Amino acid sequence: MPHSSVPRIGRTLAGLTTAAVCSAGLLAAPAPAAASPGVPHATEPYPNLAPTPPMGWNNWSYYTCHIDEKVVLDNARALVRTGLARRGYNTVTVDDCWMGRQRGPKGELVPDPAKFPHGLAYLGQQLHRMGLRFGIYADVGTLTCEKYPGSLGHFQADAQLFARWKVDYVKADGCNVPTVPGHSKEQTYRDVYGQMSAALRTAGRPITFSISAPAYFQFDGDAVWHRVIGWSSELGNLWRGGRDVALQQSTPAAKWASIVYNFRYNADLADLQRPGRWNDPDFLLAGDTGLTRQEMQSQMSLWAVMAAPLISSTDLGKLSPAAREVLGNERVIAVDQDPLGVQGRIVQQGEDATVLAKPLRHGAWAIALFNAGDTARTLSVTAGAAGLPDASSYRLHDLVTDRRTRSDEDIVARDVPAHGTVLYRVTPD
Repeated sequence: MPHSSVPRIGRTLAGLTTAAVCSAGLLAAPAPAAASPGVPHATEPYPNLAPTPPMGWNNWSYYTCHIDEKVVLDNARALVRTGLARRGYNTVTVDDCWMGRQRGPKGELVPDPAKFPHGLAYLGQQLHRMGLRFGIYADVGTLTCEKYPGSLGHFQADAQLFARWKVDYVKADGCNVPTVPGHSKEQTYRDVYGQMSAALRTAGRPITFSISAPAYFQFDGDAVWHRVIGWSSELGNLWRGGRDVALQQSTPAAKWASIVYNFRYNADLADLQRPGRWNDPDFLLAGDTGLTRQEMQSQMSLWAVMAAPLISSTDLGKLSPAAREVLGNERVIAVDQDPLGVQGRIVQQGEDATVLAKPLRHGAWAIALFNAGDTARTLSVTAGAAGLPDASSYRLHDLVTDRRTRSDEDIVARDVPAHGTVLYRVTPD
């Protein structure tokens, strides 16, 4: 069938159109496109397999295709050794390029024998023995983004193969999706993701499903983009919303710009997230070369207040003490993993400053004050603007420094460094 391919997320996208926050009504999805003959299509919401935002490690941003069994297992061991696994980073996902270029004689996906000489079932066994979960990459098109076999036409067989390998998490990209005569781009994507969703549901094993569909609609207009997020939240547990975060070989400036870009589009999507269904602005870069301590901490704090998945993509065996502290801060992780599952909302926006507020369990709030500018500044927000309940005073706990203060009204962060974020846990008295 003639088809047009779509490049990997973020490689050819340029310029951010600020997404207007849409109404909750846009979560209603359009009628699905007709499923391919003989292939099940998802007819009910995907099981809630991610009650809190997923956490773990993925190779893509740091290693891209330069992966093998040793790289994956070395990083898995580092998760355990550093204590990050105990703090929740428990899913190790192998991204694109793990496959051979051709399917096997029975049409099955085959791991690249040079990269994974013991196979993927063995890899999963080793991860499970460490107490970790096993994640894998697939694509709903004819080919993956790096031109390895896609799952189109093989959804059931691939899902059953993943289940036999004891896979716990599938990230499904959307490169090389063929056009379907008479179907819109959105109908086509909904159909193929619906088929993969149905196949995973019936594979005989609970598999967390990460969908990349919305990232291919970020510039198709907000109404379409948000509608795609709506049906993605029915077909899976989390979804990539836009561009890939920068790769390891990118310049420090490009990495920081990428973090800010992904934060800005994702912060406007709070109305489209709900507990157990997560907006995913891509990987954490703490540990990458070139980022300052403030920049690493800002990404971690902002992702936490947005209830985003916390998925590291770096060489965990070479983490600096600062990067390890940023990733392992249990107070910040607790904001991300708060059982209420609410994405923080922008409550104040300036030229280079943003304040977000997020309600937490037991009546507390998380307030993030982000200085995107290049010089230090004092940031503040009134209790009313932040949406805090009326109180005689407020207890402020800085979750990075562990310093505790008290305020009668304004929530103030003094001398926030350039590219820095102060994250408070605020408790009304």
